[in-house]
Amino acid sequence: MDRRKFIVNGYGLTSGLLLAGNLQALMPAGRDLQAKYSKKYSHRLPLSDHHYQRTCGYVEETPVSAYNWAPDSAYEDFQDIKFGIRLHWGIYSLLRLRGESWPYLQLLPEEKQTYQELYKSWYPGGFDADEWVNFFAESGAKMFAFTSKHHDGFSMFDTNARVKKRVNWLAPGGPAIEDCDLAYSIMETPFKRDIVKELTTAAQRKGMKVDLYFSHPDWYDSDFRPYNYHPLQVPDSATIAVVGKNKTPEIEDPKKYFAKAGLVIKPNPSKEEVTRMMARHRLQLEELLTKYGHIDMVCLDQWLGPEVWPVLRDTMLHLRKISPQTMFRARGIGNYGDYYTPEGFVPGSKENSDTPWFVIHSLGGSFSYEADEQKYKGASWVVKNLVDAVAKGGNFMAGIGPDGNGQFHPAAIAQLKETGKWLKLNGEGIYATRARGADQWKEGDHIRFTRSKDNRAVYAFSYEWPGEQLVLKTVRPPKGATIRFLGFSEALKWKYDSAKGLIIAISPEWRDKFRGAANLTYGLRIEMA
Repeated sequence: MDRRKFIVNGYGLTSGLLLAGNLQALMPAGRDLQAKYSKKYSHRLPLSDHHYQRTCGYVEETPVSAYNWAPDSAYEDFQDIKFGIRLHWGIYSLLRLRGESWPYLQLLPEEKQTYQELYKSWYPGGFDADEWVNFFAESGAKMFAFTSKHHDGFSMFDTNARVKKRVNWLAPGGPAIEDCDLAYSIMETPFKRDIVKELTTAAQRKGMKVDLYFSHPDWYDSDFRPYNYHPLQVPDSATIAVVGKNKTPEIEDPKKYFAKAGLVIKPNPSKEEVTRMMARHRLQLEELLTKYGHIDMVCLDQWLGPEVWPVLRDTMLHLRKISPQTMFRARGIGNYGDYYTPEGFVPGSKENSDTPWFVIHSLGGSFSYEADEQKYKGASWVVKNLVDAVAKGGNFMAGIGPDGNGQFHPAAIAQLKETGKWLKLNGEGIYATRARGADQWKEGDHIRFTRSKDNRAVYAFSYEWPGEQLVLKTVRPPKGATIRFLGFSEALKWKYDSAKGLIIAISPEWRDKFRGAANLTYGLRIEMA
């Protein structure tokens, strides 16, 4: 079936959910499409991306003509960042759960009820926004991503959106949907302080960019059933929540997936519940983009489903109008996204995608608080992954989480501050750089390259001490060019051999000049003009 007819007839007008004002957006794009694609990027996610695979069956490949991505200036700023810190903090931190709120799905009914009540006594007295942001800056980060709301539905900001239906997991006769009227947010804790406001204010004072994470699904609000592994499934789960081009059910075997917790089936959501769900979803995103000054990025996560995609698409059109400079992560919105996030790995090739990307990788055993010091991977791991990502044209985020009191593990602090020390010496070859052309981003397993945006310098990074001679085959400086170690002013002697390439001489006394963090990876600046 034609993709556009599929959108309109299959999940648009017949669903009763498509907002009337969006009809024009479904018209063929024509010349407007050509204008959009004259930008630097094709806005095409890698076919291998997990979240793309989950939505490509109903999210159109080519965005509707009324849609605009962020401008080139926002993309340029995004690609200048290079290093950031990813923060997961929420109710799950009180229980020190690894895997953020995901373990909630496997909790027994009484455990789920206890989890939902934890906010009533939560007072994270160790939280200090300025202290956090100063720590991020000392770590060399140019941005941070913060969880405004994870899948469990708890909001870490002052929201006017209200939850009207939730689950009573201990109701007589089994879990039951009950009426309620609350925000389920940090403002209803004894703490009563808007965490997002304090962090964004501190970041803006420091000149640090902000990325606000927001989960599409919400496991506290029963209106969101059964989307995206919601703990409440429904008789029509297999058709309401489907994924991919084959329209397979999101949870192919719910009884197996919820084996420990027990499968809970409730009636299909009513039209009123679905409308209320999407209105609350939109309101919260609108709040994040209008209450806290300019937000550089919004880190959307997971997806909803084909039945509500027309409304989510309309929400994206709305958000673009109120915050055109904001970069949106592609999760749940396919090629409407401005950037995507390889999770837990650095792509093997810089041609992985021409959509800007930001690797997200946990420093500890998961993105949430890690109590085991041995699971923190070390500053060397951060630096090597950062250099590898930047050489390929991407960015890198190290993920950590504070404990329930708002304090980070000493190992996380020490390792990231060590990273910051390295960046003070080598940042010139990292921040605001670009990848070299073709496959010239590396030589062998231990050498990575970046370049200045004006092509006046090439930066070479060696994961290992280069010894008394470093030979580079793909770099040919002009006669009289200066080559030096980053962080040092002294010039190194060099020559160019047509057969061997660039030969840089490194006298033995140089080895003693590198101490502490300087030894994480060795960077050189090679003058090219």
